[in-house]
Amino acid sequence: MSEAYGATIAKWRLSRRLKTLREEAGYTANQVCDRLNWGRGKVGRFEANSWVRPELSDIRDLARVYGQVDGDLEELERLAAHARARAWWRGYPEVFANEFPGFEADASSIRVMTPLVLPGLLQTPAYIRALMATGGRSGAWRDAALAARLRRQRVLDRDDGTAPELLAVISEASLLFRWGGRDDRRAQLAHLVEMGRRPNIEIRLLRFGDGLYPGMSTLVNLFRFPGEPSMVYLENDVAIQENTDPESVEAYEQIVQRAREAALGPAETADFLDKMTDTLE
Repeated sequence: MSEAYGATIAKWRLSRRLKTLREEAGYTANQVCDRLNWGRGKVGRFEANSWVRPELSDIRDLARVYGQVDGDLEELERLAAHARARAWWRGYPEVFANEFPGFEADASSIRVMTPLVLPGLLQTPAYIRALMATGGRSGAWRDAALAARLRRQRVLDRDDGTAPELLAVISEASLLFRWGGRDDRRAQLAHLVEMGRRPNIEIRLLRFGDGLYPGMSTLVNLFRFPGEPSMVYLENDVAIQENTDPESVEAYEQIVQRAREAALGPAETADFLDKMTDTLE
């Protein structure tokens, strides 16, 4: 298991806990900054989770202002210490502009819906290279992005009980684009079948012949966490955007669930992929 497993969730939980404590103490964020002689905006950044590694001294100062001692302070310090773990994705600042890989790594359940491309967690190296080549990024960036994506995929290989459950709803359209050579495309199909055999992975296919389906124009990454709210990341060629609004998250939950119900079951999906592999030109 990664030494930073759970660090992103710990930081998120700490941010929300600090906001709750401030509100219970009856302070505004600016009042707290003034009391601690901090620049205005610092507390707001903490509460918005716009920090990289919490400083224990800052957490203790906030706890003192909020009147938190003993067990409450210990909990805050424990969260801060956990949140300070050095995560592998910090080594790819040119690839990741937000906490997406951290939440993905800490999720107990991942639900992805990808209408036109295959999910990043299920892509072969050849597919990743072909996909990256369609953009305008430099060769150095593409090399870094390939390494980062392959590193992300290791979340599915954890054998200590922390590997997430993955639901991937893909479409027939994503399988019909020509890229690479025939052997590359066949290897990608075979990889999907192989990954779908894992007990924690469910792959379902939406076929052209089954008609239109919910969420056709949206690439969704939905993360669930034990004891924490779910969140959604929406992905396009420009950015991966976080959404934690409960109503929005619930709406995307419903979209993914309806698409799942409209798709072939896992066994039927595997049969479809096997037949496509045999007939691929």
